[in-house]
Amino acid sequence: MSLNKVILIGNVGKDPDVHYFEPGQSVAHFSLATNERGYKKTDGTEIPERTEWHYITVSRQNAQFVEKFVKKGSGVYVEGKIRYRDYLDKENVKRRYTEIYADKVEFYITDRRPEGAETKETPLVAPPTDVPPPPTSADDLPF
Repeated sequence: MSLNKVILIGNVGKDPDVHYFEPGQSVAHFSLATNERGYKKTDGTEIPERTEWHYITVSRQNAQFVEKFVKKGSGVYVEGKIRYRDYLDKENVKRRYTEIYADKVEFYITDRRPEGAETKETPLVAPPTDVPPPPTSADDLPF
């Protein structure tokens, strides 16, 4: 058995770039920053905060959600799988490219407080797209 699963919570670095191939078929790309807090070791050595940047690829209905609602600075939860692609650069040198293919993208709101204070984190889930709308009148109720 094997598993390729990535979960990231961070902030969007720039507005998503969306490409359309045919009606209903789109792909969105955006960068996501995740941060590790700095700390001080017991021997007094200070470890600075570290920011990692991730390249996120989203398709289908998730791409439409990203296009409409995700903007630079948005806090998002991303769940997906890691993929590697090889390419040749301008000098004909083989390079490896890492990206996250997202299966799920949701808003994630973080109530930031001064350093040292507790942080309250709350996920905000996007509404599912496959759920029918609620009945508009009492005659439409199924019972």
